[in-house]
Amino acid sequence: MKLSRILVTGAVGLLSLSLAACGGGSSTGGGAKTTFKLAFNQTEQHPQYKAAVEFGKKLEEATQGRYTIKAYANEQLGTQSDVIQNVSNGTVEFMYVGGPVMESFNQDFVVYNLPYMFDSVEAQKAVFRNEELNSELFSSLEEAKGLTVLAALHAGTRSVYNSKQEIKTPADLTGMKIRVQQSDSQVKMMELLGGIGTPMGQGEVYSALQTGVLDGAENNPTVYDALKHDEVAKYYSYTRHLMIPDYLLMSTKALQKMDEADREALLKLVPEVQNLADDGFAQYITESEEAAKQKGATFNEVDDVAAFKELVKPLIEESVNNEVRQTLHTAIQEANAANPAK
Repeated sequence: MKLSRILVTGAVGLLSLSLAACGGGSSTGGGAKTTFKLAFNQTEQHPQYKAAVEFGKKLEEATQGRYTIKAYANEQLGTQSDVIQNVSNGTVEFMYVGGPVMESFNQDFVVYNLPYMFDSVEAQKAVFRNEELNSELFSSLEEAKGLTVLAALHAGTRSVYNSKQEIKTPADLTGMKIRVQQSDSQVKMMELLGGIGTPMGQGEVYSALQTGVLDGAENNPTVYDALKHDEVAKYYSYTRHLMIPDYLLMSTKALQKMDEADREALLKLVPEVQNLADDGFAQYITESEEAAKQKGATFNEVDDVAAFKELVKPLIEESVNNEVRQTLHTAIQEANAANPAK
């Protein structure tokens, strides 16, 4: 039985049967504390970082000091593409990873990364908390890659920003080199919108904007301000084209090494960590936009969101091309109907 399927269905107690052959954890019975590493590519002000810090404190308390977590912000442990390999082999135990990176391991994750998928934050949360829906997808990387998906997190609504001009219509993006996350679907999305999709690690973006290697990027206002992109790309335009999740991943190997009681304690904390990370976003966005404006950044609405949506329809049609993806897509449409944009 796969770990994520057990987590998602809440049958944590069955882990002792499925993992007995793996041996107990190395830090039991009052032994030395084990400190897990958690890699993150944003700053210490980000709600996900703060949730990770709380995760470490709560895990230490729940395991009577046997385990804790130390979060490393600002790509200290490497880019997401690099770190995910370390999580896979167990040299880093946890990470937050952007949805597009997951596509390289299982392309079915693409559905949650497609443009204009979710009509509201509430719709996205409803989908991500649908345990039955996500069980197969979230458990799909454990055997082959050693990656356990613990949770999907709201990671803001992404828009385009650049150093040249306001984006009002898709035509305004023509020829612009726009940084996107490292996946084929994100490059294709930007090409359909008229820009030149340029995949790049987050840590390289500021200097690329500063030197003109990039004209712009796309992200939510929290990243725009926290990584100081508002200093070198003053025009933030509300295309609101993506609501891509981040995932909290754990090394399956590290999880298996824990004894049953400590493993169960960790898994029980995951929904709380998910809520902490999600709930901090709204206020963080408001604070980030105000801070960016004080540095001279401008924010503008686009003329017609429907025009942007129309251009990316071919990507959605070609991506939702099997039964798994169609099931996910149908669930998203149902969640959108129940949780419309406000």
